Amino acid sequence: MPTDPSRRPGVETLCIHFGEDREERHGAAAPPLYQCSTFTYPDCEQFVGRTGPECDRYDYTRVCNPTTELLECKIAELECGESARAFGSGMAAISAAVLSCLKSGDHVVCIDTVYGPTRRLLSDYLPRLGIETTYVRGTDPSHFEAALRPQTRLIYLESPSSLLFELQDLGAVAKLARERGITTICDNSNATPLYQNPLALGVDLVVHSATKYLSGHSDLVAGFVAGSRQRLTALSSREGELLGGILDPFASWLLLRGLRTLSVRLERHQKNAMALARLLESDPRVARVLYSGLENHPQAALARRQMRGHSGMLSFELRQGSREATFAVVDALNLFGIAVSWGGYESLAIPVEVTDPADGRKKWLIRLSVGLESVEDLKADLYQALSRALAS
Repeated sequence: MPTDPSRRPGVETLCIHFGEDREERHGAAAPPLYQCSTFTYPDCEQFVGRTGPECDRYDYTRVCNPTTELLECKIAELECGESARAFGSGMAAISAAVLSCLKSGDHVVCIDTVYGPTRRLLSDYLPRLGIETTYVRGTDPSHFEAALRPQTRLIYLESPSSLLFELQDLGAVAKLARERGITTICDNSNATPLYQNPLALGVDLVVHSATKYLSGHSDLVAGFVAGSRQRLTALSSREGELLGGILDPFASWLLLRGLRTLSVRLERHQKNAMALARLLESDPRVARVLYSGLENHPQAALARRQMRGHSGMLSFELRQGSREATFAVVDALNLFGIAVSWGGYESLAIPVEVTDPADGRKKWLIRLSVGLESVEDLKADLYQALSRALAS
């Protein structure tokens, strides 16, 4: 990709051009799809030497595939990393990243509001391997420092976090961990590489559920780990190859397509989400709105310092915050589907019960994944749902 070597191209340009040589593929604007499981060799000598350091051929798609490799190169560059590994789901990527850092007897510190399946991995599965986890709120670096043990080998971050969208000071926590020889992992699925780069702030590994914004079309399941070449080489040959959680070449090809529109999609997601957040903020039927892009977010200053923008994810709590009222509002929505996942072109809403870290009380929230529909239509749908459900 010809550029001025004195400056890094914009993320929008990297999504489209990085790692691609159209002349090598006969001028095709879209990269080819190598939908195959295995690759042949011209002679026995090259076959026997296929695992040697001089081998530059593809061998087996569980190890590497040209379509997936192009995608991995793009993700690594977007995340300011040296290397990346694609996986068949976000949880496959998260599991591989976590397991690559730990052994029996180790200890993990993780934020309390982490993605649910990640918490299940840490709380339900890792104890079988003799690994313990301590959960902290994480809105202040001191929370992590207080939880450290001599056996702590990993700090797991997710900023903004799931459901409550609380932030961690990634630079400060990474510095704290690095001084003690502790590895840091950050789930960057919400902000995406477009709006945040944890590796540039000192974090060791970044993970993604690429099913969400990186894909953007709700038609595939995928995940990534990105970081230094040394860490990714070891992770790819162990957790990548041996656990076998590969990304299918066709899904890789679809993800390459999705990346080309990432910047324009995220711009629209952010614009729509901000409009809905402001609408909900002004509605007397709403007790609070949780969105990292709002000026009154408790960590707005930190958000401005380490993020370049915000996604389409937000939650809000009704003043009449019962389970019945929350369900009634979600059921009354027309344009918002009721479904898990998020980050696609379509708007989604779900009711969720959470423990508020501020007071320890259980509360019902409505989580919105704001899509790409007309913002006026989405505002009208929210307003009518609140009016219908809370009329009494």
